[in-house]
Amino acid sequence: MTGGRGPSTGRDGSPRLLREINDRAAIDALLRDGPLTRAELEDVIGLSKPATASLLARLEAEDMVRRGELRGGNRGPRAQTWSVNGALAHVAGVSVTPHDVDVVIADLTGTTCAEHRAAMPSGDTDVVLPAFAEAMTAAARKVGLGAGELRHVVVGAQGAVDPATGHLGFAPHLPGWEGFDVPGRLGELLGTEVTVENDVNLVALVEMSGGRAQEVRDFVLVWLGDGIGSAVVINRVLLRGATGGAGEIDWMYVPDRAHRDTGSDRAGDRFGTLLSPRSVLELARAHGFTAGSAPEAVREAAEAPAGEPFLTDLARRIATGLAGVVSVVDPELVLLSAEIAQAGGPVLAEKVETELHRLVVPRTPVHPALITGNPVRAGALRVALGVARHRVFGLPITTAGVLPTSGR
Repeated sequence: MTGGRGPSTGRDGSPRLLREINDRAAIDALLRDGPLTRAELEDVIGLSKPATASLLARLEAEDMVRRGELRGGNRGPRAQTWSVNGALAHVAGVSVTPHDVDVVIADLTGTTCAEHRAAMPSGDTDVVLPAFAEAMTAAARKVGLGAGELRHVVVGAQGAVDPATGHLGFAPHLPGWEGFDVPGRLGELLGTEVTVENDVNLVALVEMSGGRAQEVRDFVLVWLGDGIGSAVVINRVLLRGATGGAGEIDWMYVPDRAHRDTGSDRAGDRFGTLLSPRSVLELARAHGFTAGSAPEAVREAAEAPAGEPFLTDLARRIATGLAGVVSVVDPELVLLSAEIAQAGGPVLAEKVETELHRLVVPRTPVHPALITGNPVRAGALRVALGVARHRVFGLPITTAGVLPTSGR
């Protein structure tokens, strides 16, 4: 919030400090609950009628809030509603994959203003970064802005950003994105502050805010898509590790416990290889399912009694990799996300739980993640909004953990 609102009478009891506390409480309520009347805001923040009216007048004069529609019934005068001025800032949430960049731009209230998707070329850094910048410029142009006018940009990417160097590691799926300070370079390229976060961590944040983990303190989320990853949350905070690599389970070597032989190294193979779309499809075909893709095969198996042996074999592979994580962390919950998990739904999750309990002491429940669509982009947008609201209104950043950010 802006300063200069009158004299202070003391560090803890100054009129300015109290005003700022009340103003932030009002802004937070309007962001959380949407447009409110003065009386409704009064009830939420606990101020008197004159104090609330004065607060709204002050915030309106500073362009922090705006008047909305009148609200009321058939009896009595209709009441004025108030809402946060979303045009004060715009932010972007971005999902980057080897194939495309998917951007959503929202105003400060979280209202979506534009979406843009563009193909990502393959090549070295000098090829992929200009393509990324071009996609961001095109997305910002849809709302009449330059990329540098975005208040904050959060990019979700496969791999882990080392908080000490900003380098993206564990990212063989993203050629051209390794070997440099990714947040810093993108910040210079776009002319604004950029945060780069692991894609699966962003999915975990979305599940914490609006999914199955809203009331869960300790959980593990596993991404079963094009690339295998996990996010570990302890006491509502993401576990990052010394180099940002916590949860990078793709590279673990585990035995293949599937009963049907598909030519894998039974003694040990990379977890990500055993659960790659190609390997899952090979396992499905070994069980007689001839769908054109791994998610299609899993979906067909989940809907047919004959699919039980295939799903059990797939669950054995998933549970084998999960066992070490669950044994160490002892989480309240395991969530399965991404295409294969969505295709298998509760049927696959139940089988993973059964197989997991054969391997570990904790009786951890396993469920499909609730948030579908593009949870990486949704998580990136949520983090971007949190940072921008902190910058503009002084609201606390509620996302779990410190994120690698460019220093602009």
